[in-house]
Amino acid sequence: MTQAKSPATVKPAKRSVKSAQVRKKAPSVDNPGKVLKRSRYTKAETHEIFQRFQADNPEPEGELDYINAYTLLVAVLLSAQATDVGVNRATKHLFQIADTPEKMIALGEDKVREEIRTIGLFKTKAKNVILMSEQLIRDHGGEVPEDREALEKLPGVGRKTANVVLNIFFGHPTIAVDTHLFRLGNRIGIAPGKTPLDVERSMEKAVPKEFSLHAHHWLILHGRYICKARKPECKRCVIYDLCKSPEKEKFDAVPDIAVRAKAIIEREKASSC
Repeated sequence: MTQAKSPATVKPAKRSVKSAQVRKKAPSVDNPGKVLKRSRYTKAETHEIFQRFQADNPEPEGELDYINAYTLLVAVLLSAQATDVGVNRATKHLFQIADTPEKMIALGEDKVREEIRTIGLFKTKAKNVILMSEQLIRDHGGEVPEDREALEKLPGVGRKTANVVLNIFFGHPTIAVDTHLFRLGNRIGIAPGKTPLDVERSMEKAVPKEFSLHAHHWLILHGRYICKARKPECKRCVIYDLCKSPEKEKFDAVPDIAVRAKAIIEREKASSC
């Protein structure tokens, strides 16, 4: 009697390496990952990176709407854990009726809270806006101080907020490290650091002096719109061929935006000779 053959054991199919790969999580303040000890770039390479940013966007601007130093300070305070678009929507009417500390206090916390209710943490922020306004009047005659230490003593104002105000309104070459700039500094390795302060100090050392005024804006805008957290848009990257990030997507050709910016720099060099 012939024995029936047992069915062959079916081995589970192996997942392809490509499908099994998981995209590396972008560095964040809460989870910076493995941090480099030093920049991936030489001084000359860093200079070329900022030349590209300048060629592509010679006069970068912040995206928060404001009227004066005080309203800028309020807007930046409100922007924590909120988008600039959302802040601008909330402050459009607020700044029409209260563009000084005195007017804001007269408006009162309840009304301020009502005006900014569409922003995250609006209750705490409304309280801080009033407390900050009171302190500005009491300690600074209602004027926004042009000093980081004095700014950081105000309710709701941290180092990042102080740096933004000093840079945008007073023209100081400060670097305000937000989530986008922190990610960018570590991802491309131009200014690695475990904390925002580490990245700020690394960036201050890395940025050539001639680009220091606008560096803050270039980096934040690049991190916000191009080198995004979930999926960097490398095809739109002005520094694509200079970038040394291991996450950089590989293309057969350098993106047009990088080619155009490089051509602008070369033309400027030729015309200055």
